[in-house]
Amino acid sequence: MKTSRNAPIMIGPAIAVLVTALLAGCGDDGRPSSAAPANSDAAGAAQAGMTNAVCNASGCPTLGTASDYVILAQSGVSTVPASAVTGNIGLSPAAATFLTGWSLITEATDSFDTSVQVVAPSKLYAADMKGAATSPALTTAVSDMQAAYTAAAALAPSGGGLVTACPGSAGAMSDVNDGGALLGGVYTCAVNVTIPGNLTLTGSASEVWVFRITGTLTQASGTQVLLTGGALPQNVFWQVSGAVTIGTTATMQGVVLAKTNIAVQTGATVTGRLLAQTAVTLDTATVKAP
Repeated sequence: MKTSRNAPIMIGPAIAVLVTALLAGCGDDGRPSSAAPANSDAAGAAQAGMTNAVCNASGCPTLGTASDYVILAQSGVSTVPASAVTGNIGLSPAAATFLTGWSLITEATDSFDTSVQVVAPSKLYAADMKGAATSPALTTAVSDMQAAYTAAAALAPSGGGLVTACPGSAGAMSDVNDGGALLGGVYTCAVNVTIPGNLTLTGSASEVWVFRITGTLTQASGTQVLLTGGALPQNVFWQVSGAVTIGTTATMQGVVLAKTNIAVQTGATVTGRLLAQTAVTLDTATVKAP
């Protein structure tokens, strides 16, 4: 039996599912969609077993689109191979030439780069890439990063049951110096801060830790920031006016909001985000989104 060209064609359920799936990757005109901002990688990240969690608890500084990146900087992101980064890397307003040490692999539309040091489907983005969505997305993310830094700096000291606003003695924060694990709260340190030994933060998944540091932050080699009681790395914020140094083989957890540079030394591991208003440097380090 012939079918009229204008008559409706009946298709089975299986074919309908296939057609829907094919069209999902297309624009309204049926052509493949152009390059999208970094958060379009979410489905691929889920398939790869990656996470990209943000703080949803009361009192946490809002990261906005800066949370699309595990590393975000303005003047440069460098590595001494071979580092291992799980999550997107963003750089703006600096150009891709300031993504150094990554052995970058470019793609056809110049919307992003990839690297064997960055776990797929994560990507590297820079302000001069010509993909239509890349530069505006990075500009917004950097603005959101700066806003989060300002918001964290404006928080008043609270919580934790501490007599003094800054934990430890003379800016030295550790379980020994603090008399035990730190509860959630906003802590203000008007000094250079060191983490000379293991530092434990204990509390539920709804608690938030914000460390406002007007000087530098230096974590000693081989030390660990530990989370217990259900505490989450995305709920820990290190707002630092000066330089941040994470020592060799150290373990850091939380979102680092730095006014200047962040240096992660040989063999160190970070679970959280490194958001710097200058540069981030890695030396055979591991960084993964929370």
